[in-house]
Amino acid sequence: MIDPIILFFLLGAVAGLLRSELRLPAAVYEFVSIVLLLSIGLKGGVELAKQPFSTLLPHMGAVIAMGFVLTLLAFPVLRYLGRFTRADAASIAAHYGSVSVGTFAVAVAYLGSRQIPFEEHMPLLLVMLEVPAILVGIVLARGLSRETRWRSVAHEVFLGKGIVLLLGGLLIGWAAGPDGLKPIEPFFFDLFKGFLAVFLLEMGLITAKQIGSLRRYGPFLVAFGIGMPLFSALVGTWLGWVLDLSVGGTAILATLAASASYIAVPAAMRISVPEANPTLSLAAALGITFPFNVLLGIPIYHALAVWAHTFARG
Repeated sequence: MIDPIILFFLLGAVAGLLRSELRLPAAVYEFVSIVLLLSIGLKGGVELAKQPFSTLLPHMGAVIAMGFVLTLLAFPVLRYLGRFTRADAASIAAHYGSVSVGTFAVAVAYLGSRQIPFEEHMPLLLVMLEVPAILVGIVLARGLSRETRWRSVAHEVFLGKGIVLLLGGLLIGWAAGPDGLKPIEPFFFDLFKGFLAVFLLEMGLITAKQIGSLRRYGPFLVAFGIGMPLFSALVGTWLGWVLDLSVGGTAILATLAASASYIAVPAAMRISVPEANPTLSLAAALGITFPFNVLLGIPIYHALAVWAHTFARG
């Protein structure tokens, strides 16, 4: 049976394709996004308080390396097979080396509904994966140029809404611990799936708007929007297996690798690589990869994690 929150996404997509009058007020979408980011950060922070920070360093280093590698692998595919300009190839590659908080939230809900446990420091890895791809994307587009506005880029990357809320939630959860968060637990934890359902309704509406762009830019972008996350999921699964994560943790890491950013990276690319066409990257990330991951990808990545932990270990 399809998870009800996925049905909310389909409702938004169908309503958008049929040009329904359904619209979510911008303030509601903004509010729901803030609650989701804080909830994810708080959950991760509570678990961080339970374990020494030094034990997480290998995982953090490995995930940062993965962000660099995925961006570097995507770039030549887009540049030489897709025949995109250097700026567009670098920008799209950065989107696919980074992560989607919305996809992460759906993966968490997917595993939660099946009572599959996973390492709770995953929100920390989510934050770690936001940054490397942006830096690589800028260097690929510009080289190490003096003209790059690194100060503005750093402000956009490290003080953007997503990073501030995720890191802030992590620190609050870490400082307060599970007992300290009990008074606000019903709002941030118990209502998580309800807020996620409203978020996905809006994402469905946004996805429907990108369909026209996909028709314009051709089948390569569609193939890349599905092929790249599948390849990245294999890398994430392998890395989760190497790091000895649980099945749930490996599935989450594969999902993080397979997701594509549509919040932090577009903002950073707008400042640093303004000649890149944002419609191309958003059409691929939101029009293809996000719905693919939500509807089909996450179950596939979970199956990959199960396979890695059963057959590959012998």
